[in-house]
Amino acid sequence: MEQALVIAAHGSHLNAESSTPTFSHADTIRATGAFSEVRESFWKEEPHFREALRTVDADEVYLVPLFISEGYFTEQVIPREFRLDDWDPELWDSDGTSADFATVTADDTGQTVHYCGPVGTHDSMSDVIVQRAKSVTGDPGVGEDFGLAVVGHGTERNENSAKAIEYHADRIAEMGRFDEVKALFMDEDPEVDDVTDFFESEDVVVVPLFIADGYHTQEDIPEDMGLCEDYRDGWGVPETVDGHDIWYAGAVGTEPLMADVVLERAAEAGADVSAAIEQVRGESGAGSAAGD
Repeated sequence: MEQALVIAAHGSHLNAESSTPTFSHADTIRATGAFSEVRESFWKEEPHFREALRTVDADEVYLVPLFISEGYFTEQVIPREFRLDDWDPELWDSDGTSADFATVTADDTGQTVHYCGPVGTHDSMSDVIVQRAKSVTGDPGVGEDFGLAVVGHGTERNENSAKAIEYHADRIAEMGRFDEVKALFMDEDPEVDDVTDFFESEDVVVVPLFIADGYHTQEDIPEDMGLCEDYRDGWGVPETVDGHDIWYAGAVGTEPLMADVVLERAAEAGADVSAAIEQVRGESGAGSAAGD
């Protein structure tokens, strides 16, 4: 039976770059030949969620949300728009960071849909954050004498938003690679504005756990951290702030290794993509384990 992949992302009417990572990762996966079809779909752009399955010929579809956390979009919006009438959040049996997959039927097309948890809570995302630190510093061995800040939006409306950030910060801290690892937030304590207060390390890599670069990652966070007074003037990498060298990485979702996380989600739901995973990891320079 042919297998198809549909990637579901937010998109934006206001930021033309919002969809760029989605198309890029889809192209990477498409090139592996692991799926007979690979489709991008968006909430705020075309092609829209509601039409996505109608463009897929395959009877078996792996649906992977390109979102950071479990919550409103992954539990309500996507299942509703894809008409997954058998869906119930309890099928994931998740504590907020442990969603895996649920196999349901699309009501209007009759396709079997393996609805996967979001990329942002998958364990492989920890590897992507580490890979992002390697990319921004240009040092494959980065870690010793470095601090790492994993930054999220944070919001009282969705407690899982903070859970995903803290989950990966804890996992990376357990690797023992970096001298210090902290979870910081834009809208709740501890705040990224005070990033230098939380680290003794002279060098600190800052990786925002966002899918795409936009207003928050390219304007708010750089100005809030003191990398620049006006984002339009740009900033150095690294930029010295309060005696620390801040290596600001930009959105983690732009890292090529993100395609691996999409594939890992599909693999756990039963897709035959092991060769594709090895190919993507090799092409991204991550090898068999990006955290090594």
